[in-house]
Amino acid sequence: MSRRCELTGKAVLTGNLVSHSNHKTRTRFLPNLCNVTLLSEVLGRAVRLRVSAAALRSVEHRGGLDAFLAKAKDPQLSPGALSLKREILKKQASA
Repeated sequence: MSRRCELTGKAVLTGNLVSHSNHKTRTRFLPNLCNVTLLSEVLGRAVRLRVSAAALRSVEHRGGLDAFLAKAKDPQLSPGALSLKREILKKQASA
């Protein structure tokens, strides 16, 4: 399982830890990923996703999972989140 947020695409970054003597050591900066269950009001069911803490705050700020996915750009979403977005848009169009 990759260390990538399913909603924002935030992933591992690499860089250097720099000491006081300017000695550089390579390191990995990992995203703060959480396994969460979000409710989709349109679909009427719960969806389990692995998202970053920042994405979780963004979902709450935009008014829920459905609103977040409607506004999100397709390239940054994971394949599972993209299929979920299409399913939500299809259900909204038919209703």
